[in-house]
Amino acid sequence: MKTYNDVKKVVYAKGSKDPFTYKFYDPDEVILGKPMREHLKFALSYWHTIDAEGVDMFGSATMDKSFGLKDDPMAMFRKKADFAFELMDKLQIDYYCFHDVDIAPEGATVAESIKNFNEMVDYIAVLQKKHGKKLLWNTANNFGDKKFMAGAATSPNADVFAVAAAKVKAGIDAAIKLGADGYVFWGGREGYDTLLNTDMALELDNLGRFMQMSRDYARAKGFKGAFYLEPKPKEPTKHQYDFDAATCMNFIRTYGLEGDFKLNIEANHATLAGHTFQHELRVATVNGGFGSIDANQGDYLLGWDTDQFPTNVYETMMCMYEVLKAGGFTTGGLNFDAKTRRQSNTVEDILLAYIAGMDAFALGLRLAVKLIEDGRIDEFVKDRYASYSSGIGKKIVEGKTNLQELSDYAMGLGEIKVDSGRQEYLEAVINEIMFE
Repeated sequence: MKTYNDVKKVVYAKGSKDPFTYKFYDPDEVILGKPMREHLKFALSYWHTIDAEGVDMFGSATMDKSFGLKDDPMAMFRKKADFAFELMDKLQIDYYCFHDVDIAPEGATVAESIKNFNEMVDYIAVLQKKHGKKLLWNTANNFGDKKFMAGAATSPNADVFAVAAAKVKAGIDAAIKLGADGYVFWGGREGYDTLLNTDMALELDNLGRFMQMSRDYARAKGFKGAFYLEPKPKEPTKHQYDFDAATCMNFIRTYGLEGDFKLNIEANHATLAGHTFQHELRVATVNGGFGSIDANQGDYLLGWDTDQFPTNVYETMMCMYEVLKAGGFTTGGLNFDAKTRRQSNTVEDILLAYIAGMDAFALGLRLAVKLIEDGRIDEFVKDRYASYSSGIGKKIVEGKTNLQELSDYAMGLGEIKVDSGRQEYLEAVINEIMFE
C-alpha cells in the first residue's frame, strides 16, 4: 500500500481499486446547479485529526503527533499547523475547525495562554492564505482544564465565568481575523451531576447572559458570521443544558438569541439523546435553527461518544436529504468531528478515514438527489395530509375556525377511517433507490 508521502492529491477515480482515491466524491462535479464541494463543504477537525493520539478512558496514546518537538511547544504547534494544511491539500478539503487549545500550547496563566493562541492565529492566517483554505468555525475549550470541573458560564465560581469570557473573546477575535463563517458554543460541562448542589435557575440565566454578551461583543466588532449551539445530552455531565435540538431551540428563544444563533448538529450526539440524526436535523430545520453539522457516527453497542468516521450510507443519505430540503448550507458545512480508531494509528489511516467519510457523504448526496427526484416519498406525505388542504382542515391551518365550530363539525361525522401510513412500503422505496 502507498505511504502518506506517496499520495500527492486524493482524486476522483470511479471504479478504482486504489484505496487512496475517491469513488463517489468528485469535488467539481455539478449537482443541482452547484459543485459537490459546495453542497458538502467538508471541514477538517483540528482536535481529532491533528492532536488526538488514540487515548481513551482505559488506555494511553497509540500514536505520536508531537513531530519530535515536545520540548518546544510553539515549534510543535507550528509543525502541526503545517501538517494540517498539507493534509487538507491532499484531501481537497476547503475548510477546517478548531478549539483554542487545539492550535496553541496552554501557558501558566490565562494571559500566557491567550498570547500563545494569538501568535498561532497569526501563523495560521498566513497558511490559510497560502493554501486557499477557510475557517468554517472555531470555538473555545471551556471544559478540559480542572477550573471548568463545574462548568464555565454555569460555574458557581464567578472567576471561572470571567476566564471563559476571556477565552471566548479571544476566539471571536480570531474568527474575525481568519474570516470564519461561524463560531460554535459547545457547553462541555454546562450542566449538572446532581441537583442537590445546583442552582439551576441561576446557571441557566448565567449561560444566557454569557451568550448575549458574546453575541453583542462580536457584532460590535463587525463579526457577520453565525453563532451555533451544539446539542449533546451527556458526557461528561449527567445532564447537560444543551441536551438536544429542541432543548437548545427553547434556550435560544428564552434568552432572545433568535436571528443570531443556530444549531450545529452532531450525528453521535443525536443517538446519545435517544434520537436519530435525521430527527435532530428535522427539528432544527422546522424551528429555523438549521446551521451546521458535525459529521460522524457512534457505535450503537457502546454508550458513549465514539466519534467514528461516518460510513453508514443510509444515514448520510437521509442527512443530505434533510440538508437539501432545508435549502443547503449557508454559513455551515460538514465538519468531520471524527477520529481514527485506536488501532488505526498511522498517518495513512488518517487519509483512508477521511476518504471513507467523504465518499460516504458524497454517495449520500447522490442518493438524496435521486430520492427527491423520484418524488414518491414527497408525494406520499403530501397525500397523507391532503385533508388539510381543503374544507375544515384548510380552515384549521389558516386559523379561521374555533373550538365551537370544530365541535359542531365533529357531531355530524360518522365512522372515521385513517389511511395506512405504509411505513414498510416507504422503507422499501428507500432500498429500491439505494440499490437499484
